[in-house]
Amino acid sequence: MRTLPVGDRALLVELADGDEAGALHAELLRRRATGALPAVREIVPAARTVLLDGIDDPGRFARELADWTIPALPARVEDAIEIPVRYDGPDLADVAALWQVSVEEVVAIHAAAEFRVAFCGFAPGFGYLTGLPGQYAVPRRATPRTSVPAGSLALAGPYTGVYPRSSPGGWQLIGTTGTELWDPAREPAALLSPGTRVRFVPERR
Repeated sequence: MRTLPVGDRALLVELADGDEAGALHAELLRRRATGALPAVREIVPAARTVLLDGIDDPGRFARELADWTIPALPARVEDAIEIPVRYDGPDLADVAALWQVSVEEVVAIHAAAEFRVAFCGFAPGFGYLTGLPGQYAVPRRATPRTSVPAGSLALAGPYTGVYPRSSPGGWQLIGTTGTELWDPAREPAALLSPGTRVRFVPERR
């Protein structure tokens, strides 16, 4: 773990990988909920970093952080959001070829995984979900699509994601869902936030 000052009141914490970043984020939220965390205005996780903004004394916080014991993320999913999915994406066969399995096995492998939102970005409501074993990482498409439909379930690198609205994109599309990922009329507007547990449930065709 390495800490870097960002301006006068922020701290960027660099971790070895996404699991460590997720574990630190979870511990920060736990301590804030119990009142054991010094005042921090915003906590923003990313792929291998966590940004802490609005700290009165970032240097002191960094020294205290170095002495923390940070538990690993729990292995099992509790109270996961279930998202129904039709595994009918145009890249499903390509993913099956990359994984060297059948299309049916892709569906079974993906639906059996336990996902967690590692961080959010790209578009409002878009969560980067981890949970697939490392051997199932896939490359982005060589040529991105100019328009990906809203609700598209997609893979890229180690991540799974659902496009909350139509936009360009280069991820491998393996399915679709009618679940609203981003609804400004809802509170909160985003269905998924960092730390949220997610399971994808295949719909019958």
